[in-house]
Amino acid sequence: MSDDNTYDLSWDEWDELQRPAAATTDFDAVVETAISRRGFLSGIVAFGSGAAVMGAGTLLSSTSVEAQAAGRFGFDPIAIQTDNTIHVPTGYSWSPVAKWGEPLFSDAEDLSQDFGVGVASSDRVFGENTDGMETFVVDGRQVIAVNHEYVNTKINLPQNADGAVLSADDVLTLQNMQGVTVMEVAESADGWGIVVDSDLNRRITQLTPMAISGPAAGHDLMKTDADPDGMTILGTMNNCGAGKTPWGTYLTCEENFNGYFGSTDADFVAPDGYARYGIGAEGRYAYEKFDARFDTSKNPNEPNRFGYVVEIDPSDPTAMPVKHTALGRFKHENAAVVIAPDGRVVVYLGDDERGEFLYKYVSTGVYTPGGPTDTLLSDGQLYAAKFDTNMTGEWLALTPEATGMDAAEIAIFTRTAASAVGATTMDRPEWVAVNPVAVEAYCALTNNSRRGPDFTNAGGDPAVAIEGSPNPRDANNYGQIVRWRPENDDHAAIDFTWDLYVMAGNPTVHDDLNAGSDNINEGNLFNSPDGMMFDSTGMLWIQTDGDDSNEEGYAGMGNNQMLAGDPATGQIERFMTGPNGSEVTGLAWSADKRTMFVGIQHPSAPFPDGDGMLARSSIVAIKRDDNALVG
Repeated sequence: MSDDNTYDLSWDEWDELQRPAAATTDFDAVVETAISRRGFLSGIVAFGSGAAVMGAGTLLSSTSVEAQAAGRFGFDPIAIQTDNTIHVPTGYSWSPVAKWGEPLFSDAEDLSQDFGVGVASSDRVFGENTDGMETFVVDGRQVIAVNHEYVNTKINLPQNADGAVLSADDVLTLQNMQGVTVMEVAESADGWGIVVDSDLNRRITQLTPMAISGPAAGHDLMKTDADPDGMTILGTMNNCGAGKTPWGTYLTCEENFNGYFGSTDADFVAPDGYARYGIGAEGRYAYEKFDARFDTSKNPNEPNRFGYVVEIDPSDPTAMPVKHTALGRFKHENAAVVIAPDGRVVVYLGDDERGEFLYKYVSTGVYTPGGPTDTLLSDGQLYAAKFDTNMTGEWLALTPEATGMDAAEIAIFTRTAASAVGATTMDRPEWVAVNPVAVEAYCALTNNSRRGPDFTNAGGDPAVAIEGSPNPRDANNYGQIVRWRPENDDHAAIDFTWDLYVMAGNPTVHDDLNAGSDNINEGNLFNSPDGMMFDSTGMLWIQTDGDDSNEEGYAGMGNNQMLAGDPATGQIERFMTGPNGSEVTGLAWSADKRTMFVGIQHPSAPFPDGDGMLARSSIVAIKRDDNALVG
């Protein structure tokens, strides 16, 4: 790692240095055309159920939106905040559940303010930078499975100047601080907390053995000297969003895996496929200097073994995780699972990079409660989405005939396959959420501030603005949420119709498309929608990871936050604000729906322990003071 400020960059900023991505996308053009054709452009866009009922062609006034949604919000919306703590509505309270460095086992040392977590305890404590999570009930006990997306070297290695990685032990500490935590939690008079020494507690790190399933299993591109059969991988990394299967397993999603690899040989010639995935000569954490597995000049196939969805059984700490290559290799954000009417398993998947694609997987077999599930995520068809300007779309099958690639190559170089079929390039498709009370799905398109006519993605796909795509703005600083409804109420169907649920923006400073859709107002401003989850009543919870400067175009937005949206009307209200510097990410509920678990990633100090203490990413519990339901 060079002696500069790269440790301080966000993953998005770091990745832009390695592989500048598309400045515009196909989706921009589709939305812009749709706006023009429907006559919705009048200073701001009138998309979303709260502003326009797509298909019916009728507009709802702001007054009617508010009237219809009045009964759906069980809280009084809160104002923005810019301080270093969490705020929730009157009648609600929050408390920490688990903090970075907190022991899962009694033989582990708690975090030290001077030395972080020692290498000997680094795989026995709660990891850093929480992200996607899900809850499970195992033999009547509450279990949380949660991702640890990445590490901040300055606070994990405080004894090293600028958090520099200087030794193999430093690398091992960082490798252990990431991955997944599976832990039993319980509620007492003092609130929710970790059940230390539970037999269900488990850390899954960058060194945990994992099986490979699907088309790429055993392929030559998956073989290494340490794994000549290409069937067993060590570890999972940069775990971002998550998912949950109907059969009770956890899906963790590998996102910015490219940043962990580098070459110690300056003359190393990267093989085909590296450029499309942003794998460069230097890794973000200098792993390649101390762990040969991450040195591409010595192990050029190792990067091909990351970028997948990994299935974990939270009920069995001895079960080996499985990487499902049939779900494709890219920068997975999350995995939203739903069962089609005929019993097939459908998984929606976003590739979080500018100019990349939205995907869907449909299993060959059907899910039967209590029946075998081994092949449901390893044998099926992967598709990429194409959005048209007439507000329809289709899922394009990634087959050998359509792509000119064999099944294993499609699984390993999925981005190339999606380019080959002409899928629609998107603005960082992040979390997908499926409505439990209506047959529709939503995807957060977080932002794309780098746009211009001369940019394509790394596959050469044009990313120009076309009127009427789901990405209508020349410089998308704020992001939006696209929604689609499958034909015949069947998530396995090929065809769908689409609209925009919301375009984030700031009508207090803009009078054009950057003002946002007309369900955005001075009281609910936000930017960069990222995490999304539906509760059991069909309310959409939106979490943000954007600019919290509260200045200029972001004035009035404050810290990152969590909002609730009503899909039936489009109304959106602010429920929670996170501490300054943090991303609000990851959401799950207790079995009785009386507790909401929320993740706080990379907060600024001194959250949550007070002045003079290290900043600790955490899971917090939010409850109503009257102990009523919260989701």
